[in-house]
Amino acid sequence: MNTIKENSKAAFNQQAATYDKDIKGQHARSLYPVLLEKLSHIPFQSALDLGCGTGEMLKLILQKDPHKELCGIDLSEEMLAVAKSKLPEQVKLLLGDSEALPFPDNAFDVVYCNDSFHHYPAPKDVLREINRVLKPGGTFLMGDCWQPFVGRVIMNFYMRHSKEGDVKIYSEAELVSMLSAFFHNVSWEKVDNTACIAMGEK
Repeated sequence: MNTIKENSKAAFNQQAATYDKDIKGQHARSLYPVLLEKLSHIPFQSALDLGCGTGEMLKLILQKDPHKELCGIDLSEEMLAVAKSKLPEQVKLLLGDSEALPFPDNAFDVVYCNDSFHHYPAPKDVLREINRVLKPGGTFLMGDCWQPFVGRVIMNFYMRHSKEGDVKIYSEAELVSMLSAFFHNVSWEKVDNTACIAMGEK
């Protein structure tokens, strides 16, 4: 495991117990309703939560439809422990790396990630894996950090020295370009001054 991933794992293990309530998880929590609204327009039975953290999004999806087939994967054992404490056994939770997903090809109708994409040191490898495990016609949905140009330059400068595994905040053009290499019907929208949503179809 490279240093960035080790830093991410250590940071999220440390944050796990309070992530659902404190400022560390605030940005992720702000995107839950946005992602849920997007998912409400996508017909799906099976979904994978990439970087599932404490499992809160999985819990919210199950509250709307307890018959969904859901999986979550995360690098942090402590985050997964919190997720396991709040989710039924039907939700499959795995410790693992998004660059090498432990699932067969064409396994999911939807893959989504919330507030984790900026932690991936090899984002194209992650997108390749997402494409692999998505069924034909499946949807990839992501919510992540966003900043206007000046803020992005400043944040990305400081992220180089981050001890929490942050890699990069991407511009609209960068994200659309990356997703377009693996998906079609790619869309991007700003949610507010600190967040964006992007989608693509296999």
